[in-house]
Amino acid sequence: MAQRERDYVLGTHDAEIDRLRFQHEVWRDEVHAAWRSAGIGLGSTVADIGAGPGFAALDLARLVGPTGRVFAVERSVRFLQYLRGETRDGAYSNIDCIEADLMHAPLALTGLDAVWCRWVACFVPDVGMLVDRLAGCLRKGGTAIFHEYAVYGSYQLLPPEPKFRDFVDAVYESWREEGGEPDIALALPKLLAERGFSIRSARPIGLAALPNERLWHWPAGFVRTNVPRLLELGRRDAAWGAEVLAALERAERNPASIFLTPTVLEIIAEKI
Repeated sequence: MAQRERDYVLGTHDAEIDRLRFQHEVWRDEVHAAWRSAGIGLGSTVADIGAGPGFAALDLARLVGPTGRVFAVERSVRFLQYLRGETRDGAYSNIDCIEADLMHAPLALTGLDAVWCRWVACFVPDVGMLVDRLAGCLRKGGTAIFHEYAVYGSYQLLPPEPKFRDFVDAVYESWREEGGEPDIALALPKLLAERGFSIRSARPIGLAALPNERLWHWPAGFVRTNVPRLLELGRRDAAWGAEVLAALERAERNPASIFLTPTVLEIIAEKI
C-alpha cells in the first residue's frame, strides 16, 4: 500500500468505503440542503475537496447536469480508482477525477462556482493553507461550503459507557498525533475572514439515534471500523478493543440507549 494510503487515519480499505457510502446516505438530506442554500444547480462548476470514493461527487454530477462540471479532488489512488469504476459506463461524463494533495500544491482550477469540503479540514495539518487553496479555485462571489466537526466530544452513548468515552478520547488522540484537529470548525470563521471570505450562513447539526433506528448504524459503524484501525496503528491493544465493542453491544441491547453524534458546523462562505 502506498505511503499516502497508510497516512489516512481511518484507512482506505473496503470496510471504510462501505462506511463512507452509508455515511453519505445518512447525511444526504443535510448535504443537499447545504448545496441548494449555496446556489449549486444546473450548470454549476464545483470541486468536491477530499472526494473519497466519490459518493458526494456522484450526487453533485446529477445536480449540476450535463452543462455543469464536478472536479473530484482526492489524494488516495484507491478511492479514485473506486470512483472511476463508478463512472466507467459514461453516465457521469461531467466528473473529472483529480489526484492531488492540497497540502503539497495548489490546484490548477480557477473560476469555480463552489467548493464542497466535508470532514477534510479536521485531518489536514495546515487549515489556513487549505482555505487559501480553496479561495484560489473560486470566482469572485463563489461559495465554499463546509461540514466540519465543532464539538467532536458530543459523540457519546446514553446512558454513559465509560469505555466508549475512552474510544472517543482515542480518536481525538489519533487525529491530533497525525496533525489534524477534530474540532476544527471552531477555527474556520476566523481563517475564512482573514482570507477574503464573508460568512453567508452557519448552523450546527447534531443527530441522535435509538438502537432500532437506521441512523444508529452510522455512529456504531464508525466504532466497528475504527477500533480495528486503532489496533492496526498500535494505539491500543486487543483487550481494550474488545471492551469498547462489548460496551457498544450492551448499548444496542438496551432499548433506552441513545447515540449522540459529533456536532457538525455547516458554514457557507462567499469569496469577496
